[in-house]
Amino acid sequence: MRAALLAAAALIAAAPAAAQDYGARVARVLKATPLIDGHNDWPEALREREGEKRWTMDLRDLGASDPAYNTDIARLRRGLVGGQFWSVWVSPDLPGKEQVEQTLEQIDLVRSLADRYPDTFALARTAADVRRAYAAGRIACLIGVEGGGQIDGSLSVLRAYAALGAGYLTLTHSRTIDWADSATDDPRHDGLTDFGRKVVLELNRLGMLVDLSHVSEKVMRDALAVTRAPVIFSHSGARALNDHPRNVSDDVLRLVARNGGVVMVDYAPGYVADAYRRWSADSLAEKARLNSPPYNGLDIGQPEKAAADYAAWLRAHPAPTVTLAQVADHIVHVAKVAGVDHVGLGSDFDGVGQRLPKGLGDVSTYPALLAELMRRGWSDPDIAKLAGGNVLRVMEGAERVKGQLGAGPSLTSLDARAREGQ
Repeated sequence: MRAALLAAAALIAAAPAAAQDYGARVARVLKATPLIDGHNDWPEALREREGEKRWTMDLRDLGASDPAYNTDIARLRRGLVGGQFWSVWVSPDLPGKEQVEQTLEQIDLVRSLADRYPDTFALARTAADVRRAYAAGRIACLIGVEGGGQIDGSLSVLRAYAALGAGYLTLTHSRTIDWADSATDDPRHDGLTDFGRKVVLELNRLGMLVDLSHVSEKVMRDALAVTRAPVIFSHSGARALNDHPRNVSDDVLRLVARNGGVVMVDYAPGYVADAYRRWSADSLAEKARLNSPPYNGLDIGQPEKAAADYAAWLRAHPAPTVTLAQVADHIVHVAKVAGVDHVGLGSDFDGVGQRLPKGLGDVSTYPALLAELMRRGWSDPDIAKLAGGNVLRVMEGAERVKGQLGAGPSLTSLDARAREGQ
C-alpha cells in the first residue's frame, strides 16, 4: 500500500495545482481509512472467461486482455483499494444443488487469492480483520453470496457459507425465489415468506450482513422490519434519480437510516442514468422487432440481415454517455436523504461489461470519484465514511448482534426448508 500511495503522490505532483489538492486529500484519507467496495464480480468473470486457467493464471496485470477486465492487482493498488467484497454469484437459473456446488467453487477461488498473493491479499470476515489487513498493507478479501437461491432453501447451507467466510447474502438476484420476490421478476409472495424472515434472523445470528440489492421494495421493507442488525445494499442507486426497481426509493432510504445500514452506490449505467435505461429497453425491443424466431420479426429467418439492420439501428441510436458525475449525483442524493453515515461504494465492476460510466472504467478510478465529491464540498471525514467507514460500522453492528444472540442453537430448526408447504 505504501508503494501505491507513493505512485498516487507522483501523479498528483504532475497535475494542476487545484487537482493536486484533491489528490493529496484523497491519498491522506485513504491512508487512514480503507476504501471498501461492496460488490465486484471478478471471480465470476474469471470463471466464465478462463475456466480452469483461473486457478493458476497471473492476476497481476490484465489491462491488455481481450475482452478487458475491470480488475487486476496492479489497478487495485492504483485505486488505493483497502477491502473488496468479492461477489460469488452463480446463475439463478441453475438447479439449486448446482448453485450450491458452483458457489462453493467461487468461494474457493476467492480464498485462493490470499494463498497465491499473500503480500497483496488477506482473507477477512470482520471489521477488525479488514483493519488488520490494511495496516499490514494488504487488500482485505471479503465474500458476498449474491442470491438467496444459492442456499437451495437450506439454512445448513447458509451456515456452511458463513463457516467458509461469507460476509453477506443478497436475498435474491434477478429471479423471484421460493421465499423472496426479486425487483426484476414477477412477485409471488408480496415480499418475504415466513422462511424468508427466518433467513434474515439466521443471518443476524451468524453475523452475516443482510444485502437488499436486487430485491423488491416489499422485501426491502419486510427485511428492515425483521432484522436486528444493520443491513446493506451492496450495489444499488437512488430511485429518485433513476426510477429503476433495482434502486432504492427515498422512503426506503429513510428506513435504512433508522436501521443504521448503508446503501453502496452502483456504477451500472442502467441503474445510474434514466436515459441509458430507456435506450437499453429500446435497443432490446429493436432486436426483437427484427428477429424473434420462430414466428415474429421483420427479418425473421435471416440472421445476417437482422444483424446488419440492428447494427444500423445502433449507429443511428448510439448509447447515451453515462458519467462519473452522475454516479456522484446518486451518492449525494443518498447522503441527502439518508445521511452521510449511510452511503458507500458498490461498483459492480466486472459484472456489467465495458459500458461503464466515463471516468470509472476500472478499479483504479476510485480516487477520481472521491475527488469529484471533494470538489462538491465534501469534507475529509465524510469522504472517509463513504470510502469505508460506514460499511465497517455496519459490519461491527452485525457482529454485536451476533454476540447478543449468542452461539447457541439456531433460531430455526436445523432441517428448515424453503419448499412450498413446509
